[in-house]
Amino acid sequence: MTALAMRVVAVYPTAPIDRRGELFGLIDAFLAERRVEVGESEPPRVLRLLGDRGGGSRPEGARRELRRGWAVTEIASVPNLADRLELSDGQLAWLADVRGLERTVSREQLRNYRYHALARPEGVPRVIEAPKARLKEIQRWILREVLDHVPPHESAHGFTRDRSAITHARLHVGQTAILRLDLKDFFASVAAGRVYGIFRTIGYPAAVCHVLTGLTTNAVPLSVWQAIASTAPGHAVEDRFWLGRQLATPHLPQGAPTSPALANLAAFRLDRRLSGLALASGLRYSRYADDLTFSGSAKLHRRRIRLESIVAEIIGAEGFQTNEAKSVIQSASGRQTVCGVVVNVHPNLRRTEYDRLKAILHNAAADGPASQDHAGFSDFEAHLRGRISWVESLNPTHGRKLREKLEEIDWL
Repeated sequence: MTALAMRVVAVYPTAPIDRRGELFGLIDAFLAERRVEVGESEPPRVLRLLGDRGGGSRPEGARRELRRGWAVTEIASVPNLADRLELSDGQLAWLADVRGLERTVSREQLRNYRYHALARPEGVPRVIEAPKARLKEIQRWILREVLDHVPPHESAHGFTRDRSAITHARLHVGQTAILRLDLKDFFASVAAGRVYGIFRTIGYPAAVCHVLTGLTTNAVPLSVWQAIASTAPGHAVEDRFWLGRQLATPHLPQGAPTSPALANLAAFRLDRRLSGLALASGLRYSRYADDLTFSGSAKLHRRRIRLESIVAEIIGAEGFQTNEAKSVIQSASGRQTVCGVVVNVHPNLRRTEYDRLKAILHNAAADGPASQDHAGFSDFEAHLRGRISWVESLNPTHGRKLREKLEEIDWL
């Protein structure tokens, strides 16, 4: 068995998930070379393939059984997927961009995404890839019927049912030291190959996984990226090159409904390794999207350099990069924040943020809401109610006062 294992690993450094037939052939060829050893009555042979109910080999590309009982929608084949999405085969192929045209076409009407940039201080702009209506509807179906039923690691608190920025922050309340790190361009770092692996792990046939991957990943058109990159600061050459390379190949688009869930699943091993590191080091660990947080005793200050080095090594091994400019350590003697939530004693809002919102409500009541709607929200009242609800979730007393101020506004 040792010789067979070494032969297989030599031929397949990574698991040949989609080449089971080749793997079976390799094993058969190896066994054919073996002669009857001393003390054996016959040469070694395959008795049963583990995981196959009938004991025989499974047809190439057949659907694997789900081992964890995830209640995902079964998709037996690509035509079956087209039927579920109420698409023709041609429409499905177009939306999945099987020909890779999104990267090269110049006419906006021929693209499946719309693009715009969000400026970042002293860095390359963030590229938003917003799927058009039909593709967005399909991505929401994939999220609802498949991805919502596959749990991320328990350390992941972003874009996850029953977890939030508050549950993320609450884990680090009252700690002597808090170390925060940031993943660089989180979504763009998740390439199509990893997305394909997620769908294969869920249990779908290879052909279905290729189409699902095409429906949930994207490559930014070269002309779009060149226009956006030209607005980046001149000193950000290295960051511009790195992000441009990530966006040039199919990746998770920032703006697609499926990207947060897929990014969480792609980071499962990262979360598992970092949570294990934290446990071994006497620390707490959690992640909200691209925000990684460790907290613990005063020893964290002394061990910061060593810990950051180990964490960076793990992050790199898992296919991500750290944004070193955003790494920060906070002590209990100053204000400690996690995802904008103050966590020194209990989860709370920054005083400046509370005062700013209170002033907006006061001025809106005195001069009319239009005087405070500087961003031109389509529903400014709903925007304010959402911000007040956030305050209420952290500090009910402050939230109640703000809601009383809101009721003083004459929206007519």
